[in-house]
Amino acid sequence: MEKNVQKLLDQLTKLHTDLASATPVNAAEKPAEKRLRIKYLEQNHEEWFKYYFPVYASAPPAQFHKDAADRVINNPEFYEVRNWSRELAKSTRTMLEVFYLTLVGNPVGAGFKRKKNVLIISNSYDNAERLLLPYQVNFAKNNRLINDYGEQQNIGSWGMGEFITKKGTAFRAIGAGQSPRGTRNEAARPDIIIFDDLDTDEDCRNSDIVDKHWKWVEEAVIPTRSISTPLLVIWCGNIISEDCCVVRAQALANHVDIVNIRNAEGLSSWPEKNSEADIDRVLSIISYSAQQKEYFNNPMSVGKSFPSITWGSCPPLSSLPFIVVYADPATSNKDRPSQSSNLSNSRKAIFIMGRQGAKYYIYTGFLDVMSQANFIRDFYETRKYINNLCPAYYLIECNTLQGPFHEQVIAPLNYDYGQEHGGALPLMKDERKKDEKWFRIEAQLEPLNRDGNLIFNIEEKDNPHMKRLEAQFKAARPNSKELDGPDCIEGAKFIIDQKSTQLSGNSFRAIKRQRSSTKGF
Repeated sequence: MEKNVQKLLDQLTKLHTDLASATPVNAAEKPAEKRLRIKYLEQNHEEWFKYYFPVYASAPPAQFHKDAADRVINNPEFYEVRNWSRELAKSTRTMLEVFYLTLVGNPVGAGFKRKKNVLIISNSYDNAERLLLPYQVNFAKNNRLINDYGEQQNIGSWGMGEFITKKGTAFRAIGAGQSPRGTRNEAARPDIIIFDDLDTDEDCRNSDIVDKHWKWVEEAVIPTRSISTPLLVIWCGNIISEDCCVVRAQALANHVDIVNIRNAEGLSSWPEKNSEADIDRVLSIISYSAQQKEYFNNPMSVGKSFPSITWGSCPPLSSLPFIVVYADPATSNKDRPSQSSNLSNSRKAIFIMGRQGAKYYIYTGFLDVMSQANFIRDFYETRKYINNLCPAYYLIECNTLQGPFHEQVIAPLNYDYGQEHGGALPLMKDERKKDEKWFRIEAQLEPLNRDGNLIFNIEEKDNPHMKRLEAQFKAARPNSKELDGPDCIEGAKFIIDQKSTQLSGNSFRAIKRQRSSTKGF
C-alpha cells in the first residue's frame, strides 16, 4: 500500500512540473480579448482541447476522435461503448470531454449546462485512483484552466480518489465491486459514469466473475443516477474476451465505436500518431493471437478442436503427383461487414498444399489483409515457389456472390499481370455449393490434425503468414471471426481429394484397357 502511495506521489510531482511548463498564459491579454478567446474556444471543442491540454494533444486527432466528441458533447443523455485499440487514446480523449462537460457544459437548448458529479470506475480502486489523478492535477496546476475558469482546488474537499472543485463538481474513483451507493454532490447524483478497463484477462476466464461484475453495474452503479437528470455513460476498453462486461454493454449502448489499430483498408487508424512502420515494429514482437486481442478487438483464446498443430518436413515437390494452390478472396464474408464492404482490401488467403499417402502438407502461403493487386501478385509468387517441379492446379473460391467479382476484378487483373510475368495463371473456379464454414472445417480437418496427418512445413515456421494460419487454427471455434486460413485449407483438401479420385479412376481405366488389349496373346 505504501509503495502505491509513493508511486502516486511521484507521478503527481511529475504531472505538476509538466503542467506548469506546458500551460503558459498571456499576462498582457486584455479582458475583452480574453472573453472573445474563451468564447471562441468554448464554441469549438477541438480547439478548446488543444489550448487547455497541450500535454495530451501531442498529435492531431483522427476523425473517429472528433466524431466521438461530437456525440457525447451534444447529447446530455447518452450511452457509448468505445472499443478502441491500445494506443488510440480512449482514456485521454474521454478525459478531455469530461473536462469540457464539467467546465463548459452541454451546448443544448439555451446556454450550456454543466455536469456536476463524475464517477471514474475501473477493475480495482488503485487503477480508478490512477485514472482520476490527471483530473485532479489539472484542476490544481493547469495554468490555463486556472487563468480562465478560476482556482479549482478546494481545500477540505481535495483527497486522493475523491474531490470536489470550487466550481462545485464532484469526482470519485471506484473499483469493481465497491459500493457507489450514496454518491451525491449535495443534491446532484452522478451524471457522468466512466467505465475504463473494467474487464481483466483473469476475470474473463471465469464467467461467474463476469456475471458478478455485470450485476454490480446494473444494480449498484447505474441506479446511482437521477431519473430526471441526463446521464452520460462511456465504456472504454478493447474487447479482450468473447464474453466480458464491455461486450455486454454494447447491447445497451446508443453507439458502439469499434476502432482497431488498423482500419478495413489495412492502414493506421490514426496515422497522425501511429505510422505504419511503428505499428509493424510493435506487432512484430508479439504473437498473432496477442495482436488480434490487444489491437484488433478480436480475442483468440485456444479452441477445443485444434489445440495443437504439427510442424514437420514436407516431401520434395517433385515427388508429388500434383500440387494445389487454393485461394479464398474473402469478398463475401458476412462476419466482417466493415471489411467485406470494401472489395479492394480485405483479408485473403492463398496456400500451397499437397498430399502423399494419408498425409496432407501445407508448404507455404499468404494470409493477410491485402489489395486485389497484391492478391494476384502473391498468386504468382506461388508459381515461382512450385517452379515447374510438379503439375499444379490453381483454384479460387467462386460462389454465387463472388462470381461477378471474379469476372470483373480477378480475371482482368490476372490477364494484365500475366502479360509481364510469363503468361496468365490458369485459374480455375471452385464453384461448389459449400456447407456452413465451421462444419466443413471441423469435419474435414480436425480428424486429420488429431492424427498428425495435417503437416505445416517446418521450413516456413518463421513465415508470418504461416504463423497467422497456426493461430487461426488454434483459436478456431463455431463463432470465430477469423477462419479465412482454415477455410482455405479445407478448400485445398477438397480439391486434392477430388483430383486424387479422378487420377485413381483414370489409372484403373487405363489398366482395364491394357488388360483388354492383351487378350488372345
